[in-house]
Amino acid sequence: MDSALNRAAPDSGQTRLSRATVARYAAGSLGTGGFATLPGLVLVYYLTDSLGVTALAAGLIVTLAKIWDVVIDPVIGGLSDRALARSGSRRGPMLVGAIGLPIAFTLTFAVPAGLAPAAAGTWVVVAFIAAATFFSLFQVPYIALPAELTDGYGERTRLLTWRVVVLTLAILLFGAGGPELRGLFPDNPLLGYLVMAVVASIVLCAGLWIASTVAPRGARPVAAAASSVSNGPDQRFLGHYRAGVAALRESQPFRALLATFMIQGLTTGLMLAGAQFVATWVLRDEGAVTILFVALIAPALLVAPLWRVAADRIGKERAFRIASVLFLIATLLLVGMLWAPGWWIVAPVALAGAAYAGMQTLPMAMLPDVIAHDGGDRAGVFGGVWTAGETAGMALGSTVLALSLAATGYVESVAGQVVEQPSTAVAAIALCFSLIPALLMLLSLVTLGRYRLREQDITGAGAPR
Repeated sequence: MDSALNRAAPDSGQTRLSRATVARYAAGSLGTGGFATLPGLVLVYYLTDSLGVTALAAGLIVTLAKIWDVVIDPVIGGLSDRALARSGSRRGPMLVGAIGLPIAFTLTFAVPAGLAPAAAGTWVVVAFIAAATFFSLFQVPYIALPAELTDGYGERTRLLTWRVVVLTLAILLFGAGGPELRGLFPDNPLLGYLVMAVVASIVLCAGLWIASTVAPRGARPVAAAASSVSNGPDQRFLGHYRAGVAALRESQPFRALLATFMIQGLTTGLMLAGAQFVATWVLRDEGAVTILFVALIAPALLVAPLWRVAADRIGKERAFRIASVLFLIATLLLVGMLWAPGWWIVAPVALAGAAYAGMQTLPMAMLPDVIAHDGGDRAGVFGGVWTAGETAGMALGSTVLALSLAATGYVESVAGQVVEQPSTAVAAIALCFSLIPALLMLLSLVTLGRYRLREQDITGAGAPR
């Protein structure tokens, strides 16, 4: 294992992580948080309001890229396990992702001026699919690492807490800073998007590369990973999917946790995609998206360590439920913007931010527990299925928004063109930021209630799968 790992007291039997290891692992969230935030925030808006792509086509473009992501994630999970089996490290795929993602991300926002909407949309979908592929090459093994870095139930919460702290910083940096960079070029929006993408790509590359160095090297190959699928190329390809289906079938805690995280990913993806539209058409200030993000992230930064304390005292699953209820309350309060749009919405957004910190920290700290309860030899498979589920949830958020806009008559435009939106479209934007997320959060509480894995199942003999 990595030399940065330290052992706890001899009788604890648990791996204690050094501060350097925790910091390097957390740095990866600069990349994962940035890539999840910035396209989700501005890509649909970039397509509809700068490239002249219709709302329905914009939603289809984002959805196609995410569907591709879902398709390849289980394969990458299997490849990650094979890399571990062959070399004792998952670092190789992570480095490929760290190099390729910044290039493809920049190309996504480098559409040449003057292209017809159809050609511009094609450019974006090809570049964004490439970016999604490189992202998965990093993200899937990255998710698998906590189960390998430490065997401590509480130590995993510590590791993931600091990852979420960096994640919230990344959301603030990319979610607020990205639009601000774009806004430096009001007379040339396409140049603004390109500058935004170049600067963001530099930060993405740094975060992903630093995190890749934490992957243990020279670990003992895992025989189960090497033999999990047959050797024929067709069978090996299909075997990755069979392994993912088997993981879902055999691990009830994984099914419950993944379903909850997917539904909540759909919720946050919908609100993320809608934030720019809320700023522009509800608050009537395109730059207000920066204020919304500061309101979301400042409480999250303050509260994230408190969720770790709550998890230690009352259990991860109970703290997760409390965070989800708080987010539900925040979204219900936001319904008021239908009748009284105004800056008061910053307060419930701040409450949502405090809850969001727990909704990220706790399930990601619970996933390594699920992997350990399963036996630990399918970490890449679990990571691949988890990433596919998370991606699907976030993608469906953008899809729901795009369909809502298309159904209510949203008017697309090219850069520099001034349009006015029908009241039905503005109402749909408000509902996608409030009532619909509230209903989804209610559903997620139902699936979370089916998660029955507890600390004694991890540290003790364990319950049946």
